[in-house]
Amino acid sequence: MSHLASLRDLIGNGVMVAFFFTVGLEVKREVLIGNLADARQRRLPVLAALAGMAVPAAIYLIVARHRPDLQRGWAIPSATDIAFAMGVIALLGRCVPRSLRLFLLTVAVVDDIGAVIVIALGYTAHVDTAWLGAGAGVLGVGIALNRMGCNRVWPYGLMAVALWWCVLHSGVHATVAGVLAALTVPIALNERHDSPLLRLEHALTPWSGLVIVPLFGLVNAGVWLGGGAADMTLPLAIGAGLVLGKPIGVLGAMWLAEASGFARRPEGVSWLQALGAGQLAGIGFTMSMFISTLAFAPDPARENAIRMGILAGSLISGAIGAMLLRLGHNKLGRSG
Repeated sequence: MSHLASLRDLIGNGVMVAFFFTVGLEVKREVLIGNLADARQRRLPVLAALAGMAVPAAIYLIVARHRPDLQRGWAIPSATDIAFAMGVIALLGRCVPRSLRLFLLTVAVVDDIGAVIVIALGYTAHVDTAWLGAGAGVLGVGIALNRMGCNRVWPYGLMAVALWWCVLHSGVHATVAGVLAALTVPIALNERHDSPLLRLEHALTPWSGLVIVPLFGLVNAGVWLGGGAADMTLPLAIGAGLVLGKPIGVLGAMWLAEASGFARRPEGVSWLQALGAGQLAGIGFTMSMFISTLAFAPDPARENAIRMGILAGSLISGAIGAMLLRLGHNKLGRSG
């Protein structure tokens, strides 16, 4: 068990930093030149993402209200695994309008930003100011490199490693270093329409999706069926947060935004399809698993209950979301 715990710690504090570095690159690109660059376009996804994190957390806390020892897990059902959600959308093909794909992708990007903030603020018990100050200095070097117009990738790589080392010893979770380091990488295009950020994102995305995420899932997602869960409060709280909280939060935000005139739902998208997208956001898997490792100390019985809740909630959310999106497409086809 100790070897497995050491492997999980290595992946959580080391390998997953590369995953969050890639997330940081994607966030910066989306904010500066992507779907989050236009204030009018980002209104609805930002509101939907915030509600889609708050409502699942609230439902979790309601279900686990009589269990103070479980309160730290409130953020587990608040995260969306964009890789799996977009994978379901890819399988559905033309059943999902392009505008809805972009909406869900943007919601997931904002969701990732929220997850990093939650990790930094919600799961940091002790801060070593000396190491944190050293990390701030290293981050300042990265910002200075950007300002000086350094377009080589390797200086930012060295800075990222140094920042990771400082943050790892500071008490703040090391994955935060990955996002912060990514934000210093230049995105300004050269005469060949290229930039260090685009090169790094292009190189790291396949590794992130095909190696890091599956490796993390392989180490953390196994459920011991023979063990079950003597107390079903934890898996029920997580499952309810994912299956009910995500669609209620996302769809509720969309309805409120449209009713108030704050923003309109994506063009050509019915309310049934919007509900389907909100349901797909309930696929938590990788991000939920990762947050659970920060929320609770290692405990085989509790870990089994957490996995049961995440896997069941994610599978149910994915199945219902796919069914709703296909049904919504068929209804539009008949009415057209």
